[in-house]
Amino acid sequence: MSYASTNPFTNRTVATFRDITDHELDNVVVQAQSTFESWKNVPFAERTHVMKRAAVLLRDNAREYAHLLTLEMGKLFSESLGEVELSASILEYYADNAETFLAPRTLPSAPGETGNAVVHSEPLGILLGIQPWNFPYYQLARVAGPNLMAGNVVIVKHASIVPQSAAAFEKLFLDAGAPKGLYSNVYATKEQISSLIDDPRVRGVALTGSEQAGAIVAARAGKNLKKSTIELGGTDALIVLADADIDKTVQWALWGRMNNGGQCCVASMRIIVEESVADEFTAKFLDAMAGLNAGDPLLVTTTLPPMSSQSAADNLRAQAKIAREHGAIVTEVGAPVPSSGAFMQPTVITEVSSDNPVYDMEFFGPVALIFRAADAEDAVRIANDSSYGLGGSIFTADIERGQALAQRIDTGMVFVNHPTWTRADLPFGGVKKSGYGHELSSSGIEEFVNKKLINTVPIDAPA
Repeated sequence: MSYASTNPFTNRTVATFRDITDHELDNVVVQAQSTFESWKNVPFAERTHVMKRAAVLLRDNAREYAHLLTLEMGKLFSESLGEVELSASILEYYADNAETFLAPRTLPSAPGETGNAVVHSEPLGILLGIQPWNFPYYQLARVAGPNLMAGNVVIVKHASIVPQSAAAFEKLFLDAGAPKGLYSNVYATKEQISSLIDDPRVRGVALTGSEQAGAIVAARAGKNLKKSTIELGGTDALIVLADADIDKTVQWALWGRMNNGGQCCVASMRIIVEESVADEFTAKFLDAMAGLNAGDPLLVTTTLPPMSSQSAADNLRAQAKIAREHGAIVTEVGAPVPSSGAFMQPTVITEVSSDNPVYDMEFFGPVALIFRAADAEDAVRIANDSSYGLGGSIFTADIERGQALAQRIDTGMVFVNHPTWTRADLPFGGVKKSGYGHELSSSGIEEFVNKKLINTVPIDAPA
């Protein structure tokens, strides 16, 4: 089966799901189009009711929703609960703000001109979401929240390893009172996804995933002259300046690297430390990584969960091997992780030269790369020496200096004195090979609407 729930703590498959047939998929599209024709005219107040009800259901049943996340991709249960709350907050945010964000905007008239020019935001229709496994609900919420409130409808192809989470989110909206076809989950094949992108009834595509998948989907959408947003990977830099509080920065660096088991596109993958504090920081960071406790992600004592799948763990070990073979120092730390399950020993890689193949690789899991920088200028250079540009962070006691340096980092997001993170009201997006387009905040709801100008001009106005 293409779609299967395999518990990465035990590597046992607990449920499988068949692919959708072509006939069933066409029925989904027909239903979605029919629902759009009515949903686009539904007042904001009614859309808000559905969205807020969905947020309430998430919170009221948080432990049940969270358990599915931990079962399917191994996330720490505490973090699964956090993801449920984050997802609810996103739905609630758009319920509260969509009408304001999309309110008609009257354009100022030039001196001596008469008339009335107003820009209206109108929904496009069916949107296709292609989403990854690492945040099974959050990724869906940031597509569904803004776009359903904007009057669009959504069909989602979720990652094949989280099919139960995918189905649960579809049921969430039905339980919240959404009409059938407003939000549809499909267990589609790659070939069927291509046909959906080609389908003229589908008006836009939002993908979060790998660089390879992003390139394929962006090309297909472009061939069809269809709007897309593409959020891909990152090699986020966490810069540690000499004046930073080292002890606090180490703890934030550990959180930034290891949140979600290290499987986060905005994880602090490259830690860049000024030379004068590099030895102190590295020693303390190694100790912090060594203190992680591997085990059952459902237990509160566990701080190092399994990775999402055995193949993911195997691939990460292969990357570490490549780094070592090309001259880097690869240090495994901490007590041995369990021999069964999709575990990876916490690892710190240093002395990575620019010609090492892993220099610009994305590491998804409990592996941190530490680079030494001669000074702040050199740290900025190393941070920008990447084909990716998603997020990044700078730790310093001099806030103004940190903000000034942040303006020189070539990424979509930079945080000062905090690792890159997400919130409903903060725009999320990158540059370079990290993709294009934005999600969340007011930016996220404006990606898939038609900004239609309606200009009313006196009939006797001069040409």
